Amino acid sequence: MNKQELLKEYKKQEDKMCLSQVLDKIEFSKTREKIEYTDFLDMYQVSLVENFLRKIKFENYRLYGGYDEAERKVLIVYPEKYDENMLRKNYNKILKIVRIKLPEEEQGKYSHRNYLGGIVKLGLKREKVGDIIVAKEGADIIVVDDFAKILKEELPALTRFENSYIQVEEIQNLKKQEIKVEEVKIIVPSLRLDNIVSDLARTSRSKAAQIIAQERVFVNGQNETKLSKQLKLKDVITIRGKGRFIIKEFTGTTRSGRTVILIERYV
Repeated sequence: MNKQELLKEYKKQEDKMCLSQVLDKIEFSKTREKIEYTDFLDMYQVSLVENFLRKIKFENYRLYGGYDEAERKVLIVYPEKYDENMLRKNYNKILKIVRIKLPEEEQGKYSHRNYLGGIVKLGLKREKVGDIIVAKEGADIIVVDDFAKILKEELPALTRFENSYIQVEEIQNLKKQEIKVEEVKIIVPSLRLDNIVSDLARTSRSKAAQIIAQERVFVNGQNETKLSKQLKLKDVITIRGKGRFIIKEFTGTTRSGRTVILIERYV
């Protein structure tokens, strides 16, 4: 089946462009007998690509973002002759870390938004940048290999980082992210996705429906646009721009029949 046939059911031009690139990478990998990889895909694109590859029954790939819980990932396509060990040995050739160590007087001042905002302000390509792991002393910015040197050289142009120590590190030296969670309780009329998103995003149900329609909501890593989708225990809900949440426990019902849910929220 040719590319046009494989992509004909996809209506959005950006989806077609993304999947067309994926098919090109598959073809290049087969003909050149080498690893091929994309720039970073956001959560929507990861879900789109994963479903597409499952549909066309293609298995020689890995979605990798530097660590297991990464939201932004590159698609790695590899020849059939590669095994898991051979693939892992190539990770350092695909991704790098640009590590920012802040001077003591600046430590603890910057959030994820400050680091990402700086990159955007420099006019650099967002698709070259993966997750940003923020700590008190600075941040590890995951990037594709060919972008690491560029970012290292550009960051000191920003006033906020002009006195920082910036270096390029191998991806296996990524600092583990300290995961912090807080528990919150929500009360919903049902376990429909729109009800739960409304409470988690602290907005109206109509606004929650808009957020879902904008393809900003993911359940267990898969983009979900069905308002009536029924959620269950242990489901992981990610709302772009709002955070990541886990349904930890159903703790009871109110007199009016509403469900009380204990939620773990990543902070």
